Parts: sequence; structure tokens; C-alpha cells
Amino acid sequence: MNRITPRLTALAGATGLALVAWLNLSPGLTEAHATVAAPVAAMPATRQTLPDFAELVSRVGPAVVNISVVQQVASPMGNPEDPFYDFLRRFGVPVPGMPGGPNIPGVPGQGGRQIARGVGSGFIVSADGYVLTNAHVVDDATEVTVRLTDKREFKAKVEGVDKRTDVALLKIDAKDLPTVRIGDPEATRVGEWVVAVGSPFGFDNTVTAGIISAKARRLPDETYVPFIQTDVAINPGNSGGPLFNLDGEVVGINSQIYSRSGGFMGISFAIPIDVAMKVKDQLQAYGVVRRGRLGVIIQGLDKELADSFGLDDPKGALVSSVEPGSAAAKAKLQPGDVILGVNGDRVADSADLPRIIGELPPGTTIRLEIWRDKKARNIEATLGGQDSERLQARGGGQHNAGGKLGLSARPLSTAEAEQLKVPGGLVVEDVDGPAARAGIQKGDVVLALNNTPVKDVAGFRKLLEQAGDRFALLVQRGDGRLYLGVRLK
Repeated sequence: MNRITPRLTALAGATGLALVAWLNLSPGLTEAHATVAAPVAAMPATRQTLPDFAELVSRVGPAVVNISVVQQVASPMGNPEDPFYDFLRRFGVPVPGMPGGPNIPGVPGQGGRQIARGVGSGFIVSADGYVLTNAHVVDDATEVTVRLTDKREFKAKVEGVDKRTDVALLKIDAKDLPTVRIGDPEATRVGEWVVAVGSPFGFDNTVTAGIISAKARRLPDETYVPFIQTDVAINPGNSGGPLFNLDGEVVGINSQIYSRSGGFMGISFAIPIDVAMKVKDQLQAYGVVRRGRLGVIIQGLDKELADSFGLDDPKGALVSSVEPGSAAAKAKLQPGDVILGVNGDRVADSADLPRIIGELPPGTTIRLEIWRDKKARNIEATLGGQDSERLQARGGGQHNAGGKLGLSARPLSTAEAEQLKVPGGLVVEDVDGPAARAGIQKGDVVLALNNTPVKDVAGFRKLLEQAGDRFALLVQRGDGRLYLGVRLK
């Protein structure tokens, strides 16, 4: 910070010197010259005063919340991947958290895990207690607490998380809460003032301001979110907080920063609120986001490729391969096709296609405008479903049945279900708490709860909510099946 200040001061000094030099450039300036310069001085001023954010913040502040989480993380002393762990194992040194090591009361990491705490931000989107935040704020949390500006605290239930867009939906047991107003990110302009409210480093309701630096930013490995780039100061703890326009409407969720130091460096990114609200609606209805799947691998076009395919402009998504048995294969899409539009929505860039398709539910019939053999044509396709849907049944505090179970699972893929000759089920990816005590293991396939078949994540969540504190799970392990009794309390 100290090295930046002299640079700013030097720039201001240089500007002042330049102005003095210009005023004294021609001491013999004639009246005729002055007449020529007059119209420039008479031009209407376009400079405006800086906005006053005080009124805006007083209106929107009560709807912004602080989120604190408790997580279980691997203990460095009990992690076999840690080099120090291997060093001690080789020399036979007994260490807490290692197999055969001493069990010392009060030492974290016994059994290879320890407690970690984190902080983030969020905002209330409905008066009955629904709160939006980032998925990475509450991911793998065993307890989530929401604190309002009036100091009230609530244990929150994690209704669902969507890692692809980094959006999570929480629910607290409260009524008549202050809420934010939802804006239109498409109506925002580059250079427009925006305000962030959040809890950087745990400092509640901290306000920072800046401008929109760019729109529709594509980040590496991010295909579902056209980020809003700003220069608003965002730091750890701001994640999940709202980005407001000057009308006091939320236009984005602060999510990421670009940094070489780990701290704010003038570039931050927000998830457009329209993207987040579509995710919120699905999480509220199903607990997961159901996305359509076309089944193609695509790439962008440059000018040379566009010319070789007979296209005037390098727009669209070039199909490089088609997955056998997919919706694309059934619609007879071919490698070399260029997808130019979906249901009338233009595919200006290859990155637009995953977002457009992902916003549509499985089973939707779509009209694809494609370019093939230097001609435009339309074909229809019926979307399949994503196999990457996940149940994160850890997060959510004591009121969340999934959280009490301690299970992370995904649905069986179509091929896996056919191989096992079952209509559906959930593959266990991680296990802890009551589920681990019941004997459930990673790789087990949960087929039924109290003899009711489990087909998908949403159905399993509903069965858990109705099951009470004791129930039986039918699981397939290898070639055999067994019932396991689960006791939550």
C-alpha cells in the first residue's frame, strides 16, 4: 500500500504541472485566438458528482446476512497424503491421528479429521427465510449459522448447492424478514456504479463500491456463468454477498477475485442474478439443479475455420465429436456441424451453448439451427439428463435430515443402472457421521429406504425427511445386497 501512494501522488503532481505549462504556453495570445477557443469552453459539462451511497445502504443493508460455517477437514497429522505423515510412519513414530498413535484428549485431528470454521455472506430473497449465497461458502459444512443485522442468529438448512454455478440456497426458520429487490443484469452497462455489501474477514455489513468493468466474462473451466467483472473491493468473507446497482437492486452475487497475492487486486467477479435465480428456483423445488444434456464436444471458431466452413463470421459452436447414444446422436448431429442457435437464441460463442442447454430441463425438445455443407438447416433434439447431479447431505445443521445422515452421493448413470439391472439408485461418494456408524461405505449403491425405492436425489431427500430418526437402507455392495439399520440420534 505504501508503494502505491507515492505513485498516485506523482501522477497528481504531473497533471498539475502540465496544466500550469499549458496556461503559460502563449503569453501573447490574441483576442482572435480567444474567440476560437470560446466554443470549447461553452460545451455542456458532462462531469457528474459522485453518488451518495448512504441512502441505498440504509435501505438494502438489513437484507444482507453474515454466514458462519463449521466444517470437518482432514487433519495434517492424520492425512496419509501429507509428507510429514509418511516421514513419521517410516520411522515408526506414534502420532495422534495416525493408526496406532496415542489418543490425546483435546488434540484436534483424532481419526484424521479436525474442525474448521469459516465465514461468508448472503442475502435474503424471500420474507419466509430463503437466503442465497455461494456454494463454496457452505460446501461440506456440518453446521451453518445465519446472523442478521439485528443480531438474531438462526441455524440454517442447506436446501441445495450447485457447484457448477457456485450458488447455494439456505432456509432459516423466520418470518417477515427484510428482502432484496432483484434487478436485471442485462440492463447494466459497463462503467456503471455498483455497490457490494458483505462480511470481509468477518466484518459484518461492510460496504465497498466501484464500477462494472466488463460483462459476460468467461473464466477458465467456467461454462455456465457469464460473469460480471467489477473493480469493487472483494475479500475473503465477501463471497455470497450481493452486488447492487444504484437503484438498490441486486444484479449479482460476489463470487471470485483475480489475485496473485490472495488479496484484492482490482478485479472481482459476480454471478449474474438472473443465472442465480434460475438455480434458486430449481434448488427450492427439487434440492438439485436438473440440466439438459446434448452430448457433444465442441470448440470455438476462428476466422480461418469459419472461412473453411463457408461462414461469413466466426460465430457458433463447432461440433468436434458426438457421444454415441446421446441426444445429439439421436438427432443425427455430425462432427463438423456448427451450432448457430437454440430455439431462436443465438450462439455467438462456443461458450454460450453449455449455458443455453444447461438452463433447459431434461426431456425438453429443442430446435437447433446448424450449419452443414455450407447451408443452414434446422433439426430437433430431445435433451437427455446430466449424470453429475450430487447429493451433498452433510450441510445444513441439526434441522437437515441429510446433514444428520452424513452422506454424499450421486445418481447412478444410465449405463450403471443397466449393469446392475436396477431402475435407479445413489452411488455413495463420501460418508461420515451416522451413515458411517451404520456401516455404509464409499462405493455402496443405495437402492431403497424402508423398502421404498430410491431413484434420484430429490426423492431420497423427501424419504429422509419422512423417515424419522431410525430407518433401514438397502444397499448393493459388489455383487450382494444387504440392509443396514441407521440411527440418527
